[in-house]
Amino acid sequence: MAMEKRFHKKIPSGHKHSHSKRNSRRPEVFSFMKPEITPSLKNVLAKIGKPPSAPFVPDEFQKQALAAIKKNDCLVIAPTGSGKTWIAREAILSVMEKGGRSWYASPLKALSNSKWVEFGLHFDPENVGIITGDTKENTEAPIIVGTTEILRNQLYDAMHRGDDLNCDLVILDEAHFLGDTDRGVVWEEIMIYLPVRVNLLLLSATIGNGDEIAAWLASIRKKTCTVIREEKRPVPLYPMFLHPSGCLHPFLDGKKAGPAVCEFLKKEKFSHRGSRRPPDYAGIIRVLERFNLLPAIFFLKSRAECDTALSCRAGLPPLKNPEAFTDDLYDLLDRFPSLSSHRQIKALRTAGLAAHHGGQLPAWKLMVEEMMNRGHLRVIFATSTIAAGVNFPARTIVLFNSDQFNGHDFAALSATEFRQMTGRAGRRGQDNIGFMLAVTGRFMDLGHIRKMLSAAPEDILSQLKNDFAMVLNLLLSQTPADVKKIFERSFAAWQQNKTDGHTASAAALLWEDFSLHLGFLQREGFVDASGKLTDDGRWAARLRLDYPLLVAECLREDAFPVDDEKLLAATVAVFAYDRDDEIQMATKELPHKLMAALRKMLVAVRPMSRRLQSAGFKSPQLYPSAGVAM
Repeated sequence: MAMEKRFHKKIPSGHKHSHSKRNSRRPEVFSFMKPEITPSLKNVLAKIGKPPSAPFVPDEFQKQALAAIKKNDCLVIAPTGSGKTWIAREAILSVMEKGGRSWYASPLKALSNSKWVEFGLHFDPENVGIITGDTKENTEAPIIVGTTEILRNQLYDAMHRGDDLNCDLVILDEAHFLGDTDRGVVWEEIMIYLPVRVNLLLLSATIGNGDEIAAWLASIRKKTCTVIREEKRPVPLYPMFLHPSGCLHPFLDGKKAGPAVCEFLKKEKFSHRGSRRPPDYAGIIRVLERFNLLPAIFFLKSRAECDTALSCRAGLPPLKNPEAFTDDLYDLLDRFPSLSSHRQIKALRTAGLAAHHGGQLPAWKLMVEEMMNRGHLRVIFATSTIAAGVNFPARTIVLFNSDQFNGHDFAALSATEFRQMTGRAGRRGQDNIGFMLAVTGRFMDLGHIRKMLSAAPEDILSQLKNDFAMVLNLLLSQTPADVKKIFERSFAAWQQNKTDGHTASAAALLWEDFSLHLGFLQREGFVDASGKLTDDGRWAARLRLDYPLLVAECLREDAFPVDDEKLLAATVAVFAYDRDDEIQMATKELPHKLMAALRKMLVAVRPMSRRLQSAGFKSPQLYPSAGVAM
């Protein structure tokens, strides 16, 4: 009774127990789906269950990787969930025992937050710090977790001061991001700038040309980089196809598409692909629940789709174990009391559903991850962020689309992206088998999914390129001649050397582009005639933004409302807005001071934006809606 009262005190009106009378009756929701399976799946589904518990014994590849990283650099390529984090933890422990420091870098704040919590539990919180764009705690700890951009910036600072990096081991998780079009440059910069004495551990599930990357690293770092590969998944993957009727079929027949897939593809040729109606999420969940295929991760196209999908809770039966669910939810709300009024708490509480994506609060994502790991959630609706290393796999992953947004447009899933997603299927130590389920729809090409099931990971290509932030920060510690030598040591130059037998073209193109950036900075007064940063250039370099010159121009023109913290936050937020379209708002209803501040800032940056465009450089479209939202 005490718990009942205490829980109701935490949850606002409208957020009651999942087993209360108010929530025991749900509206009937009609679904065309009738849960069925083909006879050939009976033996497969009979494998569902938990493997017998056994003491942990490291695999041979884990022992080999640990031995290698203690001596030199190491690149580990192994499936998701196979135990790469164990290698990282043991390597960190080895460094700690010698009084050294370790830096664990990931591409995502969500993954960094997750590892911060995990390492804190393993090594004790006082030994683990975190540095991301959102959080900065315990920065002198012997273990630092953060994003790759923060680590790169620390290398910039160390080079500027002429100091060594205060670190003895660097771990780059999700190392295949080296080939990411937008952010791969950060990984390559770290590998080039990192002091040779600091051992480098690279972890990835999907790299095709590991030997090439290792050879390049050995050439620039003058030390061995051992490549450790493991092909076997810790939990076998079984691909399935869900017919619109609700019947589950094997996706493959040997290495070919199964009969049901082939039949559907033939019919699809004579009709418009898929339906424009939203997927029957409730019907799909009922099918999965009927055959013990939950929990599941549903990978959707956008954050908005993830949030909208939560409305399917109305078509689901109550949770099977509401008492244990409620107890654990209460414990987590004790840690994050503000989440008791979260707009999505009802879907989580009543139906075991949650949305997880980059637009969610860090605390909400942590709570969702914990509830999933405790076995309380049916489904997480997610964007591809989860696929990149966040540690809460499921029994089944469900694909509704065969394409994915790559930061610029929707493109067919690559083998790397596909492996990242399917790597979430099957929980080591909890599942004998994991499942991938392909669902028909407007954006689903079943033929492409079949190809991806047997596709090898793509080779990583260098993405090194100049931007003003990089040029300014290099000039903090390097002369233009030094920068030219850096380009000659780049992965781009190495790859071209292997192809053409010389490094001149790739390095020359990078140098030519650098010179164009340098010339513009000199004309704008950020760099002097000798190639050294001016006072303006030095503080502009420290902005560490994608477009530092626009912010620098606002500072030069005194265009920021520095006397009003709220207005200042609103105007600066415009430069951090990550959407490519504006939100339409009724400007007449907005505060006059806010509109005036935004207008002054936009007027101030317009000349610089035009000069950038005239010189052939990209200048972003700025959207005031981010400031309005503040």
